[in-house]
Amino acid sequence: MTVLPQPGDLLRIDGRASVQFGGDRALTFRVVSVGPELTHLGWLWLTGYVVDRRGLATAKREVFVQRAGLRPAAAPAHPRRTAQCRAQANSVEASSSVGSNRRAGR
Repeated sequence: MTVLPQPGDLLRIDGRASVQFGGDRALTFRVVSVGPELTHLGWLWLTGYVVDRRGLATAKREVFVQRAGLRPAAAPAHPRRTAQCRAQANSVEASSSVGSNRRAGR
């Protein structure tokens, strides 16, 4: 990746970006922000989320990586949502409670 990563970019961070991510420690990373700090030439701080195979964020992290070693990641496959999944999601959204002060509970 020759350009500076931008928020929303999905990257594959592996041993090319930093030795700490070599082998089975490689990860797929969704960028939230790029650090403004001056660092060693060609290195930068990224803040974002580790993303699993389904595209779900599993952990928030800050990583220090070589810009030249960053690669775009393939978009995760999104499983089809079934009617049952949609119904469950809707029932959760609709199940807010009203407290004694008549305000919705949190």
